[in-house]
Amino acid sequence: MEKGSILLFDGHCSLCNAAVDFVLKRNTKKKLLLASIQGTAGQRVLKMYQLPPSYLDTLVLVEQGQLYLGSTAALRVARLLRGGWPLFYALIIIPKGLRDRIYQWIGKNRYKWFGRRASCRMPTASERAHFLKEDHPLLKSLG
Repeated sequence: MEKGSILLFDGHCSLCNAAVDFVLKRNTKKKLLLASIQGTAGQRVLKMYQLPPSYLDTLVLVEQGQLYLGSTAALRVARLLRGGWPLFYALIIIPKGLRDRIYQWIGKNRYKWFGRRASCRMPTASERAHFLKEDHPLLKSLG
């Protein structure tokens, strides 16, 4: 169920938080529920998919119960956004190894280039509907 897709992000990463702002503006049909990896809901998702609690290497996307990481997750997120962004999904034809090397290079340098927040992002009142809560039924259906 697309409406139940979950996107986990590093809540301390400035680049990741800018990406969340970008997604929030284009997630008008609430196809994605967002959660920081460091939060309770994010940690539950990591545990369900047997990823370590300190997993901060990439975006984590759960779509229809399937786990996607790295460049594949980013491209699948683009598919869910309004506007012309779904067209970027065509980049999926680039071999995964190449896509992931570029993604990992950016990820490895993201704190150095974009900075790191001292604390995780807290959603504003208007953003809360876009964020996964730890009692959300989708979490129960996954685990």
